[in-house]
Amino acid sequence: MTDEQKQFEELEQRLHGRKTEYDTINVPDAAVQQSVQTGIRQAARRRKSRVRWYMSSISAAAIILLFTGCIRVSPAFASFVEQWPGMEGIVSMIRQDKGLQMAIDQSLLQKVGITDEHDGASVTIDGIITDESRMVIFYTMKGMKDPEKGEYDIDLLDGNGKDLPVAFGYSSPKPTSDENVYENMIDVVFTDEATPPDELSVVFKIRGKVNPGEWKVTLPVDKNLTKGMKRILPVNQTLTVDGQRIDVKQATLYPTRLVLDVAFDPKNTKKVLGLSDLQLVDEQGRAWRTDTTMGGDGERSIYFESMYFSIPKKLTLQGSGLSGLDKDELDLSLDLESGTITGGPPTMKFMGSEVVGKDRILEFSVPDINGGFTLAFTEIKDEAGKTYEVPTSSWRTEDGDSSGITTVHSTVENGAKIKGHLQMKLSTYPMKIKAPFSLEIPLDN
Repeated sequence: MTDEQKQFEELEQRLHGRKTEYDTINVPDAAVQQSVQTGIRQAARRRKSRVRWYMSSISAAAIILLFTGCIRVSPAFASFVEQWPGMEGIVSMIRQDKGLQMAIDQSLLQKVGITDEHDGASVTIDGIITDESRMVIFYTMKGMKDPEKGEYDIDLLDGNGKDLPVAFGYSSPKPTSDENVYENMIDVVFTDEATPPDELSVVFKIRGKVNPGEWKVTLPVDKNLTKGMKRILPVNQTLTVDGQRIDVKQATLYPTRLVLDVAFDPKNTKKVLGLSDLQLVDEQGRAWRTDTTMGGDGERSIYFESMYFSIPKKLTLQGSGLSGLDKDELDLSLDLESGTITGGPPTMKFMGSEVVGKDRILEFSVPDINGGFTLAFTEIKDEAGKTYEVPTSSWRTEDGDSSGITTVHSTVENGAKIKGHLQMKLSTYPMKIKAPFSLEIPLDN
């Protein structure tokens, strides 16, 4: 065995060790939900009018760690880990995204290594990968108190100190093999006309009035690494799924992801919330996963792993059906006193509400959301016509629960004093319809 082979074998053993550590971490459901909602709240603050995260499960958008298959590393990955000791966990996480792995293989990772340190704690931005569609920010925390509880917020600012008009997700950082050192990444989506800034500030802020703290790291963004690396693949075909017409317009390839743009026919009888179990499959049977969908009612952008550096000979879009509601089930009225729901899907039940501070939390039971969309609202109005925002929903399904029912808690911001009837409009709902489909994506190799 050569020294190089021995080095790779030792690295893989370390990665498998890190995988085992992560697999045995007991993360309570509530903590996971809290970290997921933290990231979603940040996205909502940036683009309240249009941008929403649609998740097929608790994954991706909030960057929850998922480990599948065996771990293999390329020389570029080995170099990546050796440059940043202790980051094997991040490498294991990236390994599940083939597009990011190939971007690192192509030396598109910008190493940063800038730290803000005070009060015995520090935050380091280790590096970033960015193109016109996405930015992934890798960071390390040292000396922070209970960072796994997710009791902090993240802001992303441009060179003028203004919030970036982006959506982004993150979860609580994960422990490394070094004591009191944690790591994770922030996944940023550039929406509409937003582009990577020339200068970026990442701000970590501890929540609450007790022992507040703020760490700010400012770094230049090297946009030349991926300049001009964009490829448009026209599709212009129509899918019919469960009688609903979906126009597949084009696919745009970037180094970090593939973006598939679709539009829903306004004459559809259902509001299509999303397409289920989507994947792109090449001629070798390799599946390129999707993680996030963003957009409005009529048009949607669906994000997949990138195959920019490994263009297939054949690419097929596959799915198991869709999630959607009849359009006449989107609006409902809720009587807070009697608990009666008028309109809406018949499988949705009101379980009660409680006041927490200035907010009111509404509790509903809905069909099992595992592997499907959750319950969310675009708006809520009281009897006086005042509109309230519902920025977060949390849910919990007990292990071993076979009832097929999930309890969802929806937080009505500043809604502690609302009474009487509420007019509500659904934006997502866990209603899955099985209707398998496939569509070949034309490639010009």
